[in-house]
Amino acid sequence: MTQQIPSTEPELTGVRNFRDVGGLPTVDGRRVRHGVLFRSGHLAHATDEDAAFLSSLGLHTIFDFRNAADHKLEGPDVELPGVLNVNLPLSDPADGAEFWKLVRDGDLDQLRALLDDGKGAGRMIASYRRIIKDRTAEHSRVLHALAEDSVPVLMHCAAGKDRAGLSVAITLLTVGVEREAIVADYLESNAKHRRYKVHRSSRAANAYSPEVMELLSPLFDARAEYLQAAFDTIEETWGDVDTYLEQGLKITPEIRERLRQRLLD
Repeated sequence: MTQQIPSTEPELTGVRNFRDVGGLPTVDGRRVRHGVLFRSGHLAHATDEDAAFLSSLGLHTIFDFRNAADHKLEGPDVELPGVLNVNLPLSDPADGAEFWKLVRDGDLDQLRALLDDGKGAGRMIASYRRIIKDRTAEHSRVLHALAEDSVPVLMHCAAGKDRAGLSVAITLLTVGVEREAIVADYLESNAKHRRYKVHRSSRAANAYSPEVMELLSPLFDARAEYLQAAFDTIEETWGDVDTYLEQGLKITPEIRERLRQRLLD
């Protein structure tokens, strides 16, 4: 049984997809502690009221997984007094730059060629697999920081769905959260008030037509098949989660236990 999102969840004005990951169940009957692990989209457009709320959380660290291209497009995060801001890109700004330019500017024919017939979803699956295999050093750094002193923590990327979603999922795997609960939390990014707002610079009459939005949906959806591709990549590459954590991320049993002490009730 997975934890329901509490009714007191704040709806921030300039920050999308914010939530406390507390309450999720572990395989041994414990739960993630409320108030220690948060996730969201970027903080670049946070209002003064949003910033005041985020400041009230007592955050130690904010991990920003955006790259330089994201920062150029959206701007830097707002500064929160006393909070350590760590920018740890999980994607190369040059990787897919032309692709995302077409997403923003391309006409219908270009988008069809780029995304139709499953190509959009295929790109997302490939991206999830690549992040798992290629960003072990970054994910190791996050988990070691959490084990030391970096909680309460907020993890975010641009939409708070993919790069942050994977980082939160890996953190939850490490402390033994039920796989079903990890997927359910990931899929919460599809809620209407959480979804990343699609911005297109094209001024064509059909820039936001139903067909265009349908073509773009694989890029902006949280889909269970994407997260499953990440889990499959762990098992295909390392055999199982324990080996992935120990060999891929250099997380010893002692560090895992320290993480459980920090993050679980």
